[in-house]
Amino acid sequence: MSDEIESKSSSSSDDDWGAALNEQANSEGAKTASDSGDNSQEDYAKADFQNLEDDSPASTLAESNLDMILDIPVTVAVEIGRSKVTINNLLKMNQGSVVELDRLAGEPMDVFVNGTLIAHGEVVVVNEKFGVRLTDIISPTERVKKLK
Repeated sequence: MSDEIESKSSSSSDDDWGAALNEQANSEGAKTASDSGDNSQEDYAKADFQNLEDDSPASTLAESNLDMILDIPVTVAVEIGRSKVTINNLLKMNQGSVVELDRLAGEPMDVFVNGTLIAHGEVVVVNEKFGVRLTDIISPTERVKKLK
């Protein structure tokens, strides 16, 4: 007899769940149709993924964000080498003194942007001015490794 009561209560609870789910689905459908104004339910079923090109609003937004930072000035510095000297030796220096650097002749120089090493290069002369020809670009993963 208890099995009969359990089966009746479970079937009635199943009916209650089904009715509640149907009611919820109907009320959500009514909300979306009423929220959208004159649009019918068929408008929501259509999806067009064919026109995924670079002229989409997202790519235009990314390009405009990039355009915003292109005019920001950065400091580019080229380091020939380094040397540590004592204050005593520094005070003894005068015109014609030679400071020995930690690099060999012909070794590539370091190129820094805002204090971050980004490349190695070699000296060139262009129109009687010094320049740097980049020979090796430091990858972002290598830059992160040097920070640690």
